[in-house]
Amino acid sequence: MATLSDVAKLANVSKMTVSRVINHPEQVTDELKELVYHAMKEVDYHPNIAAKALVKNRSQIIKLFILEEIDTTEPYYMNLLMGIARSVGKAHYSLQLVTKDGFDTGTCDGYIITGFRANDFDWIRTLEKPVVLFGENSQGYDYVDSDNQYGTEMTTNYAIACGYDEIIYIGIDVDESFEQSREQGYLKTMELNNKAARIERFNNRSTLSQLFIEAYWETFSPSTCFICSSDRLAIGIERGIANSGGKIPHDFGIIGFDGVFLDQVSSPKLTTAKQSIVKMGEVCGEMLIKKIEEDGQTQGYRRFLPELIIRDSTKRK
Repeated sequence: MATLSDVAKLANVSKMTVSRVINHPEQVTDELKELVYHAMKEVDYHPNIAAKALVKNRSQIIKLFILEEIDTTEPYYMNLLMGIARSVGKAHYSLQLVTKDGFDTGTCDGYIITGFRANDFDWIRTLEKPVVLFGENSQGYDYVDSDNQYGTEMTTNYAIACGYDEIIYIGIDVDESFEQSREQGYLKTMELNNKAARIERFNNRSTLSQLFIEAYWETFSPSTCFICSSDRLAIGIERGIANSGGKIPHDFGIIGFDGVFLDQVSSPKLTTAKQSIVKMGEVCGEMLIKKIEEDGQTQGYRRFLPELIIRDSTKRK
C-alpha cells in the first residue's frame, strides 16, 4: 500500500507539503496541487479520510439549506449546487441538501444556508456548528453574494446611456438586504442623473409583472425602460409589453438580474446583470471549510460584481 512518503518522493517535495495539499489545498498553488495529485495517482495513494475525520471528531458532512421553493428558481439553484459540490468535494466533504424541517436530523460539521428571510434568523441562531450564508444579510453572518447595489447601478446607467427617457424599477416585494441594496443602486443612479424614480414591487412571479403591464398599459410612454430585480420579473414585463402591442427595444426596454437561464429562453432574449452563481457557490464551500478548520472563526464576506450581458431587450448605446 502506498504511503505519504512514496507520494513525497515521486513529487520531489516534503511529506509536510503533501499533507498540506491534502488537508489544506486552499493554502497551496494550483501548480503544486497538480504535481502532488499526479504523484498520488501514479502510486495509487488514497488519504484515509475516515481516520482523519475520527481524529478531528468530524463527520465530513456539510448541510445545505435552501429555504425557499425550488420549483420557481431551479436553474439558479442547480448552478449554486454545482459550485458548492465542486469545492466541498475537493476538500473530501459530502454535501447534504436538506429542508428546514430536517435541519436537526443527523450530524454535520457546518451549514450553508440560502433563500432565508428575516424571520429565519431566530432558528439560524440556534445552530451550533459554523454557518455561511449565500446571500447578503445585516445580521453579522459570514456570506457570499453578488454586489447587488453595483448591479442595479450598472443596469440603470446602461438604460440611461441607451437614451430611454423614463426608467421604472420592478422589485421583488420582500424586505430583505439583497432587495434593499438593488433598490438603492437604482435610486442612487436616478438621483445622480436628476431623473424621477418610480418603484413597483411584486412577488417574484412573472405572471404578476405581466398583469401589471397589461392593466396599466395606457400609462406607459414610449422610451421607457424597466429595470428588474430578477429575470423572472423581467420576462413578465416582456410578455406584457408584447401582448399590449409595444415595440421592444425601440419603444420599451427591459433589463433583468440573474443571467442563469431564463434570460436565454425569453423572446427577445434579455439584457441582464449576470451573477457568477457557480463561482459564488465554490467560494461558499471554501469559506465554510476554512471556518470549520479554524474552529468557527469569522470569515467576513465576499461580493462578486455582476456582468452586464447586452441582448435584444434593450437598445444599444
